[in-house]
Amino acid sequence: MAVDYTVIVVYLAGMLAMGWWGMRRARSKSDFLVAGRRLGPAMYSGTMAAIVLGGASTIGGVGLGYQYGLSGAWMVFTIGLGLLALSVFFSARIARLKVYTVSEMLDLRYGGRAGVISGVVMWAYTLMLAVTSTIAYATIFDVLLDLNRTVAIILGGSIVVAYSTLGGMWSITLTDMVQFVVKTVGVLLLLLPIAVVKAGGFSEMKAKLPTSYFDPLGIGGETIFTYVLIYTFGMLIGQDIWQRVFTARSDRTAKWGGTVAGTYCLAYALAGAVIGTAAKVLYPKLGSPDDAFATIVKDELPVGVRGLVLAAALAAVMSTSSGALIACATVANNDIWSRLRGAVRGGGEDHDEVTGNRAFILVMGVAVIGTAIALNNVVEALTVAYNLLVGGLLVPILGGLLWKRGTVQGALASVIVGGLAVIGLMAGYGILANEPVYYGLLASLAAYLVVSLATRPTDETVLAVWRERLAGGNPELVSEPVPAHQ
Repeated sequence: MAVDYTVIVVYLAGMLAMGWWGMRRARSKSDFLVAGRRLGPAMYSGTMAAIVLGGASTIGGVGLGYQYGLSGAWMVFTIGLGLLALSVFFSARIARLKVYTVSEMLDLRYGGRAGVISGVVMWAYTLMLAVTSTIAYATIFDVLLDLNRTVAIILGGSIVVAYSTLGGMWSITLTDMVQFVVKTVGVLLLLLPIAVVKAGGFSEMKAKLPTSYFDPLGIGGETIFTYVLIYTFGMLIGQDIWQRVFTARSDRTAKWGGTVAGTYCLAYALAGAVIGTAAKVLYPKLGSPDDAFATIVKDELPVGVRGLVLAAALAAVMSTSSGALIACATVANNDIWSRLRGAVRGGGEDHDEVTGNRAFILVMGVAVIGTAIALNNVVEALTVAYNLLVGGLLVPILGGLLWKRGTVQGALASVIVGGLAVIGLMAGYGILANEPVYYGLLASLAAYLVVSLATRPTDETVLAVWRERLAGGNPELVSEPVPAHQ
């Protein structure tokens, strides 16, 4: 294992070095939070793919393949579909807004007063996303070093907090590019072909497994629909994803770079399912499907390659964890703390915004590590987060982008009604039930439509500013009448 340990140590040291280098580039709020809005197509595509493909997509995706076969790809596949939809239909307009958070977009579109409530919902989502990613370190370090769960979480979490605090989005961008390359080599180019060969090839896999393992819809239509509702729509509105869109140097980069990243996600989804299917042939009686990734890596890969693939798993977890952490800190500082402080003190901002945001990343990072240690049920926590995100924020965000008649009162009603409906329905049906997000989303939509139509339209001066920002300074776009989809 000495070679494997060396690979992992070099990788982790490289992450910290990237953080230190990124610190030298983070000289302004824009540099620290959105990498100066200067990323070109290659870096943008790599970092976007890195953040959406985390531990759940890697370890969980292989686990679903182990349990359901090729149809286990649907969870990660719907993430890729969401990223494609965001990139093709919305990313150009989002990038042109030049904001830092989703809540700022809501305030700009509706004329204020929607920020704090939506910020709290988004903060809860990003916090739990960071927590669940951090917990995944326990699985990886247990395989590698046989570490205690708490020690593993502290070790992995501390490295992410360190490089994220040092350089903000610049550090995260640099580390994500490395992580993207490591994941591509480790999972797609090494683990995938080795797993298939070890399982005897596709003909042997088909001979040893039920035909349901090769049915594209074997996981079930209702499950696929729920994945679309939660993950595809979740990709459209999550702060962690939007904050990456804000890093693009142009709306064209955001559109086409995101399309490349989304296509990569589709390939990654299929790879995970195939690896899991191969693991089912090799280890038909594992205690948990989520053990499939670690088991096949530990038992089937040669020395050195094993270390690289474990580094790929670490890369997957770290990219999502760091992206969620900076999103959580950005929302906490810009959408909650700054607004509350401004209400008490009558406005005013810190002179050194980089130091302020750096402090929030450190504080949120410590909170994430502590919560990860205390939390037991990861799936339930993540389900709560996604249900609140989709049930509370999907309608007012997409409504603001697609429907001119939506009002701030309708947006607030949508967030409150949808959020409360989801919470109440989870208490009644159970956290893991599908009904809470279905009915919560319908309640949010009804509240948005009814209240918006019952209240005065948004002031034309607010909409004029909104159209100008959406146009990104292009007079031709500003002068066009606003269609229903804008």
